[in-house]
Amino acid sequence: MSNDAGSLADRLRWAQERAFVGRSEEIAIFRRALSGAADAAAVIFVHGPGGVGKSTLLRRFADESLDAGRPIIEVNGRLIDPSPSGFESEAAGAPANAVLLIDAFEHCQGLEVWLRERFLPSLPQQTLVVVAGREGPSPAWTSHLAWGELLAVVPLGDLDRSEAERLLALREVTPTARVQILDFAGGHPLALSLAASVAAGGHGTHWAPTPDVLAFLLSQLVGEVPTRVHRLALEVAAHSMTTTEGLLRAVVGQDRGAEMFTWLRRLPIADWGRQGMFLHDLVSDAIDADLRWRDPQGYEEMHRGVGHHLLEQARTSSPGAGLVAIRELSYIKRYGSMGAYFQMRREGDFHEDSMRPEDHDAVRRLIAEAEGQEAVAIVDFWLERQPEAFWIYRETVSGEPVAFMTWLRLSEPRPDETAVDPVLAQMWEHVARTSPLRAGEHVMLARFFIYPPAYYEISPVLHLMQLRVCADWIRSAGLAWSFIISPYPRLWEELMEHLGHEAATALDWPNGHTYTLFACDWRITPLSIWFDRTQPGALTDEVSLPPVAGAPVTLTRSEFDAAVRDVLRDWHREDGIAASPLCQARMITIQPGYAPEHAVQMLRELLTDVVDSLSADPREAKLHRVLATTYFHRVPNQMIAAERLSLPYSTYRRHRQRGLDRVCELLWKRETAERPLPAPQLCSELGGH
Repeated sequence: MSNDAGSLADRLRWAQERAFVGRSEEIAIFRRALSGAADAAAVIFVHGPGGVGKSTLLRRFADESLDAGRPIIEVNGRLIDPSPSGFESEAAGAPANAVLLIDAFEHCQGLEVWLRERFLPSLPQQTLVVVAGREGPSPAWTSHLAWGELLAVVPLGDLDRSEAERLLALREVTPTARVQILDFAGGHPLALSLAASVAAGGHGTHWAPTPDVLAFLLSQLVGEVPTRVHRLALEVAAHSMTTTEGLLRAVVGQDRGAEMFTWLRRLPIADWGRQGMFLHDLVSDAIDADLRWRDPQGYEEMHRGVGHHLLEQARTSSPGAGLVAIRELSYIKRYGSMGAYFQMRREGDFHEDSMRPEDHDAVRRLIAEAEGQEAVAIVDFWLERQPEAFWIYRETVSGEPVAFMTWLRLSEPRPDETAVDPVLAQMWEHVARTSPLRAGEHVMLARFFIYPPAYYEISPVLHLMQLRVCADWIRSAGLAWSFIISPYPRLWEELMEHLGHEAATALDWPNGHTYTLFACDWRITPLSIWFDRTQPGALTDEVSLPPVAGAPVTLTRSEFDAAVRDVLRDWHREDGIAASPLCQARMITIQPGYAPEHAVQMLRELLTDVVDSLSADPREAKLHRVLATTYFHRVPNQMIAAERLSLPYSTYRRHRQRGLDRVCELLWKRETAERPLPAPQLCSELGGH
């Protein structure tokens, strides 16, 4: 029996060692201390946020100690009586060469001074001590000359990418699910393990954090939250890029802001910098996701409170601080309907700078590469006429210009300008036709957004340009009109609509693109209304009431296509679909058994059938996959949909647009058909597609 027990113990030890990943530096520090080297630490203080792997590391230290023939004594601060006598009773009887492993020390943190000044000095010289908790040692440890020589402070962080991937592989998580779990959990060991416990052994291609996983993760990372005000403060910190006392006063109340800021700073998951306090990314994501799921209305109220404060900061602060506030406003819109435009997974590779005379040649080279020689002459004109309108975007490592923006400020039409730049001519025609300028007013035109590697596509560089544009919208006195140009209007129309800009003009260009100008008249869109509608904004679009049942609605083709896109965007919101004019379109009302109360279901079934019909044609099967993943499978945004389909974003965008065009075409034929067609027969009777 003893042999069997030993064999089982060996197998358990082998399994634990096999499942352990990373932490090579921490193990090296412990092994040196275990060896008794003269200059090695006598006390190792491991600290890090909940779930980062402190207990797992201590179990590995215990195995190392036993392998070295050293007895171990384990004390769990969560379970002991948090008093000197209670602690001593747990550690009693330790041999002189014992390794004392103290876990969860945050639960008896009040014993820290006693531990340092009374208990540890009483131990035999051969004893090795490891303390692990969420909080690091107080400055009294490191400022004391003797402890400075005997103490090793070991902050424990996340696993790196390769270590995290190995952990998931050992847990038999499929490669596709590994990518999704890593996007959610990063290198946080507990989050990885919890996610792996859900996904392990699965053969599907999708994984998402469940409410149970999030709730348990939060309890481990944060612990007990004292009151509802503390909970709100935690949610504000999770939602925001940085948190200040001013922000907390604005959201939780003037009389509690300082108190809540102090409480948040003491959490082991908090860190701080020059601009304020912030939470660990994984914790922020988990808390934010939990609130969105648990209390959507409360989440919306908190979101607006944060947004209103940041908007006021952007409007009234110095230019530099105002741009920081704009960036933080962009950050809080990383979820919701506009998330794809605001989620920047990597920043810091590029930075904005004013243009220098020596940058002119680079600007000419960039515009020639992106738009051809015809545009170079226009850029040369504006370099001479309005050089202050140019912003340069440099590669951080080299300092070289890789992109530029031309952000023109104009107060009146001038013949020499409109003669050189046809976009300007169209813009002034639209202003004159719609609502001319009054005395003291001006127009701002984003004439060029040039970054050749991702020409007018969502990118970190274009994100920096957007921040500059939004800052000037908010801070510019006398702004009457703003115009944004794009050769890809379908890619940007959702964001432009969200920002109060409508398609106004279109210009064909020799390079084959048609450039659309999106326009906003700020005199009929007061800044206060624009604030509420956009920058804190609703996380989803405002819900309008469904039309009253009656005669079928007559739509133009462009209105019809827009309504189809809106229904797909609102696929998981029944109230959004109920508000669609397509519920009263002819293709619905002429169906057998039509009744207003069945219109939403009938529209869903028709759209589903049309999208699914694309899979029957090998030439269009890829369009079906893109549309089904984007609209039917609850992906958070289009960037993630592209990743899930293993497509470059530019390819994904083309397939999505082609698929939408094809679905709109098929449905329009249905809408204008002479007789009702059963949905399953639609494609075969429209030409075999």
